[in-house]
Amino acid sequence: MKSSLSWTRLLGGLSLALVTALAGTDACAQAWPARQAIKLIAVFPPGGSVDQVARILQPALQQQLGQTVIVDNKGGASGTIGTGAVVSSAPDGYTFAVVFDTHGVNPALIPSLPYDTRKDLAAVSLIGTSAMVIATHADSPYKTFADVVAAVKAGKNVGYGTIGNGSLGHLAMTLLAKGNHFDLTHVPYRGGGPLMNDAVAGHVPLSIGSVFVTKPHIDSKRLRPLVVTTDKRSPTLPDVPTLAESGYAGFNAPAWWAVLAPAKTPPEIVARMNDEINKALKSPEVATKLAAQGIAVNVGTPAAAQAFIDKQVEIWTQVVKANGIKAD
Repeated sequence: MKSSLSWTRLLGGLSLALVTALAGTDACAQAWPARQAIKLIAVFPPGGSVDQVARILQPALQQQLGQTVIVDNKGGASGTIGTGAVVSSAPDGYTFAVVFDTHGVNPALIPSLPYDTRKDLAAVSLIGTSAMVIATHADSPYKTFADVVAAVKAGKNVGYGTIGNGSLGHLAMTLLAKGNHFDLTHVPYRGGGPLMNDAVAGHVPLSIGSVFVTKPHIDSKRLRPLVVTTDKRSPTLPDVPTLAESGYAGFNAPAWWAVLAPAKTPPEIVARMNDEINKALKSPEVATKLAAQGIAVNVGTPAAAQAFIDKQVEIWTQVVKANGIKAD
């Protein structure tokens, strides 16, 4: 009898604890975002595309939520320092990461990551995607990407510059070349600025970079775009063919930006933040500003964003491992 009573009390206590915990989570979700300012951690330094995306979203979200939204730049280690800061923050809906496509590469490229990309983070929203542009100097003999491949197959050593070892541009060019049986020589730079400086000076035959870093030099007629790496043409470069159109069917390697939360953030808060981001992305002012950065906005669910990110991790992990690519 006493044993039965003890079990009843124990189960009752556990049930009460569970109800209390659930009630606390529900109360947290219902109160959000009234308690404090929301922090968007941009995982790259000021001035780059991640910073720009965060700062374009910030005023719209602040107005919609009726709460202060702060952009906090925590750059370094290909975005992993800022992402790690979000992972270690309280999962209460007041700290989010704004990440770049390196997020999908880092798990394979940096084996000592201080967090598990799949388990420690939850996708909130895929903000958008952008083509990367393979370009050459305006005075280059290459008029099309087919000219580049023909030169390589004739024995010419053709180099291409990227923003660094293990960058998405590096991986995309490796996948393209190795998958189609030709070789290109990788020339890594430390960021988009140094890459573009050498590209416009003609010091490197090809460059691959996002529309964000490349288009100003295309507009100034110092670079000639050859192809884009997405399966559809870029709205900001409508006359530039895709690799798929150029004989590489199915090739698609977009740059992308996303908002993430700590994994244990209440799903109600994740869903609400997703709704607010989607609302912001639908506003003409935000969409126009992102389009000026070469970004095509994406309006979707957290589940769709997570599926996209998981697929990117899978694709680029295979490329990194198959080609023995190492970080700088």
